[in-house]
Amino acid sequence: MRVHIYKDGARIGKAAASLFAAEIIKNPGCVLGMATGSTPLPTYESLVELYNQGVIDFSRVRTFNLDEYVGISRSHEQSYYRFMFDNLFSKINIKPENVKVPNPASPNLHDDCVSYDTSIDASGGIDLQILGIGNNGHIAFNEPGCVFSFGTHIVDLTESTIEANKRFFDSIDDVPRKAITMGIGSIMKAREIIMIATGRVKAEAVKAMINGKVDPQCPASVLQLHPAVTVFLDEEAASLL
Repeated sequence: MRVHIYKDGARIGKAAASLFAAEIIKNPGCVLGMATGSTPLPTYESLVELYNQGVIDFSRVRTFNLDEYVGISRSHEQSYYRFMFDNLFSKINIKPENVKVPNPASPNLHDDCVSYDTSIDASGGIDLQILGIGNNGHIAFNEPGCVFSFGTHIVDLTESTIEANKRFFDSIDDVPRKAITMGIGSIMKAREIIMIATGRVKAEAVKAMINGKVDPQCPASVLQLHPAVTVFLDEEAASLL
């Protein structure tokens, strides 16, 4: 695990985007694992800049998103499908058919979870996965628990995650209570992982992820076992290391 500390999220975004750009230049048909939320936004902004400058070409890139809420449509302003198109995909030349996000409207969510993992495997696997970390140490929607999950699955969101996400909705009652998420096993199969954490509120989780024992009570701690993880932190998120 390589840890880099930067002054702020904007500088992290440029650093993380440079790793994505290197992967795309090396392998124009690479498979990227994408994340949503405020944490990766500076990275996506930097990727759009690099695309506009002609540095990178997304025409052959394929993507798989980590997760999606259950109970809202893809057109909902807070769906992760729409988030990705609003903040990245609509601004680059990626082909819509090369974009994969879990489908919350599937008539059989459990079958859709299995087929999602099958699609990732059929693509050759994820070359580079970006992650954020929750205040409680979750990655994607893999919440603290007794065991690490393996494949893509449906989860009940914890109260702490619902509380953290309420800022994106009109009220806490509007926050979905379930989500589809890649499992820890699915994430760990990525050949390379970028983890980004910013803000003092993430400091405890970052400390447990890097310096704690590998424990499903801090799902992100499993990244200690991955052979190629780069962690980007701002000074506040790194304040307890």
